Amino acid sequence: MTEYRFTSLAKSLPATVPFVGPEAQERAMDRVFDARLGANENVFGPSPAAQAAIAATGHWMYGDPESYDLRTALAAHHGTTMEHIVVGEGIDGLLGYLVRLFVAEGNAVVTSDGAYPTFNYHVAGFGGTLHKVPYRDDHEDPEALFAKAAEVGAKLVYLANPDNPMGSWHEGAALAKTMDRLPEGTVLVLDEAYVDTAPEGTALPLNWDDPRVIRMRTFSKAYGLAGARVGYALGAPELISAFNKVRNHFGMNRSAQAGALAALGDQAWLRETVGKVAAARDRIAEIAQANGLTPLPSAANFVAIDCGRDAVFAKAVIDGLVSRGIFVRMPFAAPQNRCIRVSCGTAEQLDAFAAALPKALADAKRS
Repeated sequence: MTEYRFTSLAKSLPATVPFVGPEAQERAMDRVFDARLGANENVFGPSPAAQAAIAATGHWMYGDPESYDLRTALAAHHGTTMEHIVVGEGIDGLLGYLVRLFVAEGNAVVTSDGAYPTFNYHVAGFGGTLHKVPYRDDHEDPEALFAKAAEVGAKLVYLANPDNPMGSWHEGAALAKTMDRLPEGTVLVLDEAYVDTAPEGTALPLNWDDPRVIRMRTFSKAYGLAGARVGYALGAPELISAFNKVRNHFGMNRSAQAGALAALGDQAWLRETVGKVAAARDRIAEIAQANGLTPLPSAANFVAIDCGRDAVFAKAVIDGLVSRGIFVRMPFAAPQNRCIRVSCGTAEQLDAFAAALPKALADAKRS
């Protein structure tokens, strides 16, 4: 048998992925979910213009390695220049490139305990040392994150605003003031995947040239193109240009580029979708309250629901929902894992959730 000469780091890592996909669960159950409410996808779909652009794209051609047209449009949309923008294979792909640029074995990186695990996956993959701080009142805690960064000499600090998995958020102006406590030489990785569904004033109001921060945005959420995997980062040109040293220059396929460009141009569809997301959040909250549970305020396209007990009980609720064809997830770390997290869905999907939840709760209380 061949013995593969993996690096010592690769040998030390588990062969796992941050998330088990709903498709894997469907295969295990030998049935399809009635309501797919766990992956924070936009079930309302992308702009018809985006769908048409994807369908019309010639797939025999590689994508533009510079994503020139999309970056030009994004620069105009954000009032900046192409040199401030890099496009990549979703925020996940961009996080991988960013970590590769900064993190070598033993380098310190700071995040919140229970925050988006894919970032942690990349840090581990390059041998970085993760330092974690707890949430405060179900919010990520910028002051604690920055204090920990100063303590350990972190190269990167990860913060999502709005947050996944809790849906909580900080006002952009308040976060900007807290940035004064970010240690010199540390870069804030600000994940703004859900900023399009957040209240006005959530985005960080700092100049795109600010060297202390790189902001991650996506077409996967409000724009409804999760399957296309299009993300982009906004930052100082010196940092953005460094991505060209490590990124997959042909990683963006041509149809994804065309779809994202068309989606960006249809802001009316985006506004309509954001309204549907807000209505779905309200409906999820109503369902939770009708069952004696507490919905947490959310600025994202999901709602975290406090089940009122511990992680064991929340997991039992999840199991009861999954067994009834409702795909949902839950936070990984205490005390947030007392919750379940329900993505926004159509009226029919949320009706199915409403019908299944009381039965799942009854099962959980008996277990």
